[in-house]
Amino acid sequence: MIEIEKLTVRLNNKHILKDISFKILRGQFVGVIGANGSGKSTLLKSIYKIIKPSSGDILINKKSIGEISFAELAKQIAVVGQFNSTELDYSVVEFVIMGRYPHKTKYERMNRNDYDIVHQALDFMDMASYGRRKISSLSGGERQRVVIARALAQQPQCLILDEPTNHLDIKYQLQLLKKLKGLPVTVIMSIHDIAFAYNFFDHIIALKNGELIESGAPSKVITAQLINEIFDINIKLVHWGNEQRVCIYYE
Repeated sequence: MIEIEKLTVRLNNKHILKDISFKILRGQFVGVIGANGSGKSTLLKSIYKIIKPSSGDILINKKSIGEISFAELAKQIAVVGQFNSTELDYSVVEFVIMGRYPHKTKYERMNRNDYDIVHQALDFMDMASYGRRKISSLSGGERQRVVIARALAQQPQCLILDEPTNHLDIKYQLQLLKKLKGLPVTVIMSIHDIAFAYNFFDHIIALKNGELIESGAPSKVITAQLINEIFDINIKLVHWGNEQRVCIYYE
């Protein structure tokens, strides 16, 4: 479980996050929405300890993040950021095996179990046949899947993704969201597409200008009134079918 308690972040004398509090339960599929500059990336970076809060605290399984070393945190949380340096001339397997580093001592070599975990991650991401390919030879969507496979190879309890669908076409966006939703871990993801957020996620966190506007089930958070408040757009939500899927019309 992740608990955010009165989290405030100031950078260059500017409030980026302001007194935010919420809980994320184990195994939840959580979407973070908000306009550009709302604080989504800062929130995620605070959770994985790249940004130090000005005040407040983040608890992971009841332990303050300040008491957790980076090495120990890497065993619990894996991260897929917006910008990943995948230009180095590694093969896919060489790149994904890096996800095993948090579980190895300084001079410990990779073993058969590590490679089995790597191949399982690649297979899950439908990249098993790409193991010997160079990262530089892959398309943008293929690289994204390899980066996620590396994160999965860490075997984390929580996976954090910062807008991972931005550079994917709609087919691969849908495939990725379905795969991630099927993982037996907590997933926290910032996302722009409101329809995807409503239809795929268990829990939504909505930010505006660094403040928490609402947190809860998609039906509670993604309403015409709240989306207008956050994004300054008008939408209509149309439900259909027994699964309560939503189609969103923008006006």
